[in-house]
Amino acid sequence: MREYSVPVLVDVPSSANLTDTVFQRAEREPGTVRLRRKDGDDWAAVTAGEFRDQVAGVARGLIAAGVGPGDRVALMARTRYEWAVIDYAVWTAGAVTVPIYETSSSDQVKWIASDSGAKAAFVELPSHEETVRAVLDELPELKDVWSIEGGALAELAERGAEVSDETLNERRTGRGGADLATIVYTSGTTGRPKGCALTHDNLLFTARNVAYGPLEQLLGAGDGAVLLFLPLAHVFARIIQVVAVETGTVLGHSPNMKNVGPDLQTFRPTLLLGVPRVFEKVYNAAEQKAVSGGKGKIFHAAADVSVAWSRAETSGGAGLGLRLKHVLFDRLVYGKLRAATGGRLRAAVCGGSALGERLGHFFRGVGIEILEGWGLTETSAPSAVNIPGANKIGTVGKPFPGVTIGVGEDGEVLVKGRHVFAGYWNDDKATAETVDPGGWFHTGDIGELDGDGYLRITGRKKELIVTAAGKNVAPGPLEDLIRAHPLISQAMVVGDDRPFVAAIVTLDPEALEQWKGANGKAGATLAGLSTDPAILAEVQKAVDRANASVSKAEQIKKFTVLDIDITEESGHLTPTLKVKRNLVMRDFAQQIDSLYG
Repeated sequence: MREYSVPVLVDVPSSANLTDTVFQRAEREPGTVRLRRKDGDDWAAVTAGEFRDQVAGVARGLIAAGVGPGDRVALMARTRYEWAVIDYAVWTAGAVTVPIYETSSSDQVKWIASDSGAKAAFVELPSHEETVRAVLDELPELKDVWSIEGGALAELAERGAEVSDETLNERRTGRGGADLATIVYTSGTTGRPKGCALTHDNLLFTARNVAYGPLEQLLGAGDGAVLLFLPLAHVFARIIQVVAVETGTVLGHSPNMKNVGPDLQTFRPTLLLGVPRVFEKVYNAAEQKAVSGGKGKIFHAAADVSVAWSRAETSGGAGLGLRLKHVLFDRLVYGKLRAATGGRLRAAVCGGSALGERLGHFFRGVGIEILEGWGLTETSAPSAVNIPGANKIGTVGKPFPGVTIGVGEDGEVLVKGRHVFAGYWNDDKATAETVDPGGWFHTGDIGELDGDGYLRITGRKKELIVTAAGKNVAPGPLEDLIRAHPLISQAMVVGDDRPFVAAIVTLDPEALEQWKGANGKAGATLAGLSTDPAILAEVQKAVDRANASVSKAEQIKKFTVLDIDITEESGHLTPTLKVKRNLVMRDFAQQIDSLYG
């Protein structure tokens, strides 16, 4: 087995827990601004002392309400300031946070709350409370439901006013690294979600070794600021929140991932994190705006120069002619894109799936370096990440400090380190199937390690398609290339036990609005456009580009365009915008069958 290890950078003591930094920083620098809370269109400053006091107040209320050490507390809310307060308050009370996506159905809530044995739950909106209360009779252990919008945090602080400092300190310091901090349920692209049990040490070890290693120059107590808009119920955003708290980076929360633009302008982050679809939509929106404004040729020329400049920088530096073009387009195009992010963005961290080399080079040429990383919920989010100054575009970087990555004989990526989870909650069998006696976590991803230790993910073991002819096809890379087209929302490659590889494609309603205006089809519907020859020609271009990356046997021979979009609301995407393959296969079986006659 090929392996690559990076030595531990920060050795976290076994007595440490996630609340230590919050309370220690409040003692050292109580008046220093460490968070900014969304207040209408503005951002209200929150000092280290104020954050600690709010965390402590809610924690006292939890103790007064009977939440004990190790009890599970569910949290169903959008990404917002109160999420951070509640998370750290639960830990301060010695309890365990169980995140629930705010888009979850009553059935999903019932499963997570029941499986985790949640004793209490926080909800944000009245609709969330309705979702929880609809199944409350079936959850005998769930005693309390507190509403954030209903003033629950203030009520709990008042309720816990009689809890002494001594009691609070005993609860807070009574938890160590080996104790459970959270149970994060996988978003479930296939099957029922499993609860990943993550300890205080899992999260602290990860945060400190990432923060003071790969991402150190992007964070810190200077002018660093990070804006979160991905769901905090997902471990990716959650670990970055912990990283921000640990490093003193100013932290902000934007509750609407689909409308984050205005918040970028006002918060002005230095670091951002997102999934590939976010960056694809940024590029596509800029391109469509340029085309509709009659400046499409300028934008496309600028994009080509940006990519060429980035590639040249990787191999010795751009020549004079390319540098001059880059300067020109920086004034015409790149500067406007940077301004749209607030004008201070140094870099962005991207995970979830492959970004695509061209898009990575484009953004680096613009002046926004995207650092791809990789990991799973079971590894506390990251296991590998690219770093500034050593960003190998097209890979997910090297292991972060304290992590060993191996690639087995069958190509499966294996991981070992203190960031690997404690196991699946209530599922010893599943744990034994994924963590072997040697301590290796079997990720299910297929990948390659190069001679410098950089990891490239090439597919997902369970998603490999085996055609009737016996050809193995990894759908992910093909789907990523198709989805990069500005008019395409999602793509899913099919062909298991079929005579050839095919694909189902959905169109992006937002991008189509500009396309319709530019092509004289303002009144066209999504259903009508799904069979429009001009649209089908655009989809064919995307398929041709994907096919150029693989052998003939792996190429997509046919595709169909659905007359609807598949979204998180339709139930076909996870909250991090991954396709739920099993549900798409089930719900669009007729369309898939029609591809094969």
